Amino acid sequence: MTHFGWIDGSIVGLYLLATMAAGLMVRRYVGGVEDFLVAGREMDLHLGIASLAATEFGIVTCMYTAESGYRYGFAGATPGILNALAMFVVGATGFCIKPLRDAGVMTLPELFEKRFGSGVRRAAGVVIVVGGLLNMGVFLRTGGEFLMTVLGLGPGAADPAGAASWAGAHRLELTMTLLLVMVAVYTVLGGMLSVLVTDFLQFIVMSVGLVAVSYLVLTRIGYAELAGTVESRLGAAGFNPLANPEMGWPYVLFNACLNLAAVLTWQTTIQRVMAAKDTRTGQRVYTSTAFFFVCRFLIPGLWGVAALHALPPGTPGVGSLSAMPTWLSTFLPVGLMGLLVAAMLAADMSTDSSYMLTWAGVIYNDIVAPWRRPGWTERKGLLLNRMLVAVIGVFLLFYGLWYPLKGDLWAYLGVTGTIYLASMSTLLIACCYWPRANAGGATAAIVVGALFPAAYLVLEQIVPGVRETVGPYWSGLAAYAGAALAMVAGSLSRRAAA
Repeated sequence: MTHFGWIDGSIVGLYLLATMAAGLMVRRYVGGVEDFLVAGREMDLHLGIASLAATEFGIVTCMYTAESGYRYGFAGATPGILNALAMFVVGATGFCIKPLRDAGVMTLPELFEKRFGSGVRRAAGVVIVVGGLLNMGVFLRTGGEFLMTVLGLGPGAADPAGAASWAGAHRLELTMTLLLVMVAVYTVLGGMLSVLVTDFLQFIVMSVGLVAVSYLVLTRIGYAELAGTVESRLGAAGFNPLANPEMGWPYVLFNACLNLAAVLTWQTTIQRVMAAKDTRTGQRVYTSTAFFFVCRFLIPGLWGVAALHALPPGTPGVGSLSAMPTWLSTFLPVGLMGLLVAAMLAADMSTDSSYMLTWAGVIYNDIVAPWRRPGWTERKGLLLNRMLVAVIGVFLLFYGLWYPLKGDLWAYLGVTGTIYLASMSTLLIACCYWPRANAGGATAAIVVGALFPAAYLVLEQIVPGVRETVGPYWSGLAAYAGAALAMVAGSLSRRAAA
C-alpha cells in the first residue's frame, strides 16, 4: 500500500505550478533562433552547473542506476565513476571542448562542415538525431511506470472507478501524455531560456529529494546492513565489476569508451558548453559538475541495493527495473513521498525538455538548413523549431509505447547512444587534432560507427540468444574501434587516390 496522500499531492501540485510559471515567464525574452537554442550564449557558471546536473538526471537515470544497484550491487556504480573521471579530465584540459566552443557553433555537425564539407554535416545530423531519438524513446514510458508504481497505480492496483473503465485501462498512456504536455508547453514557448530557468529550480528540488530519501535509507537500514546484503547475495561480484560474469572487462571498457564519447559529443551535454558565455566558463562547468556524475549512479544505486535487501530476486510481481519504485512506495512516509515525486518530476521534466530541444536544434540547424531559402526570417526559424519540438514529443509518446525493451535499461541506452557517439567522437577528435582527416574518412566513420549498434538492436529483437552470444558490450566496442579504423583508412585511402 502506497503512502501517497493529500499532503504529498499538495507538494507535487505546488512544485508543478512553480515550474510552469517560471518556464513561461521567460518566453518573452526569446527573440531569435540563437536565443531559443543556446540562450544567447549568456549562461554563467552556476546556472550551467545546475542545468547540466538537472538535465543528466531524469527518472530514466534513477531507474537504470537503481536497476544496476539491484542487479550488480555497488559494482553497478562503475559507469558513474568513469563518467566523472572523463568529465573532470576533459574539463580541466579543454580536450576537444575548447576548440569546439571557440568555433562559435551551435551543434557538432556545424563544426564538421568547416572541416569535412556540407555532406558530412547533413549525414552527422541524421545519425545524431536517429541515435538520440532512439535513446530517448524509452524516457516517457520509464517515467510513467515509475510514477504509477510509487503512486500505487501500477499493474494489479485497484481501479476506484471499476476495472473496466477507460482511464483504468490506460493509466500508462495518460501518465506519459501528461508528462509530455507539461514539458512541451514551456519548452516550445521558451526554448533554452525556459530550460535553463526551470533547470535551476528543478536542480534544487531534485537535490533536496535525493538527499532526504538517501538519509532515511541510511538511518533506517544502515550502510553495514546494505553492504551485508550485497555480500551475501552477490559476493565479490557486488563490489568488483571484473568479478561479475555479466560484466567483466568488456563492460568496463565499453563504459569507458561510452562515457568519454558522451562527455565529448553528447549534444545535450556539450550544449551547455556552447551556451556558456566563454570557453573558460564551459570548461569550469565540466570540472565542477564531475562529482555529480558519481552521485547520479551511487545514490539511486543505493536505493536499488535497499530494494534488493527488502525484495530479493524472485519476489512475485517484482522485476529488476520495478524493484526500486515498488520498495519506495511502501518505505517512504507521508510528506517525504510527495517530496520524492516532486524531485523525480523535476528530474524528468528537466531531462525531457533539454533533450527535445537539443534534437530539434540539430534537425533545424544541420538537416533542414541546406533547404532554407535566402529570405528565411528569424520568425520562421522560431516557428519551425517549436514545431519540431512538438513533433519529437509525439514520436517519443508512440515509440515509448511500442518498443519492447529487452535486457537491462542501461545497456539499451548505451547501445542506442553508441549509434552516434562512436562516430561523432571520432570525427571530433580528428577534426580538432588530426590534420590528415578528410571527408572520406569522416563518411566511413559515420557508416561503420552506426552499423554495429544498429545491427545489434535489430538482431536482438528477431534472433534468439544474440544478447548472450554477442551482447551489447562487444557490439559497442566494435563500433568505437571500427569508427576509428574507418576514419584512418578512409582518410588515408582518399588522400592516396588524390
